[in-house]
Amino acid sequence: MRKAALAAIVVTGASLLSGCSSGGLFNRARPDEFAVQRQAPLVVPPDFSLTPPSPGAPRPQDAQSSQEALEALFGGPAPRSKVESDTISRAGDSTPGIRSVVGDPQTNVVAKGDLVQTIIAAPQGDGQNAQAVIPG
Repeated sequence: MRKAALAAIVVTGASLLSGCSSGGLFNRARPDEFAVQRQAPLVVPPDFSLTPPSPGAPRPQDAQSSQEALEALFGGPAPRSKVESDTISRAGDSTPGIRSVVGDPQTNVVAKGDLVQTIIAAPQGDGQNAQAVIPG
């Protein structure tokens, strides 16, 4: 009985180990050791235009990452066109806190009339029934 159990364990172990190989023990695909070439070592070429940093100067790597991300996304400030510059100069200076002043109850507003109120109060729709009247 012991010999049969030992033989069963050996056969089971051999069959399990045979599943680990691919094509047998001596039929493996090995690299060709004569096809390997030596590569020249990597060498950083000298850059004679670099100057050593001055003591106390800020490091160029220590830039603001958020500023770099904004510049990468939007490309920095764009120059204004002549029309835009003219419009801004004609508009004049704005009050810095204008957005908080607009919602103030004591802000004077101009009544635009019944037409604007009708447009604002119009029900929301998808525009399928919209009509345009062209005079003339």
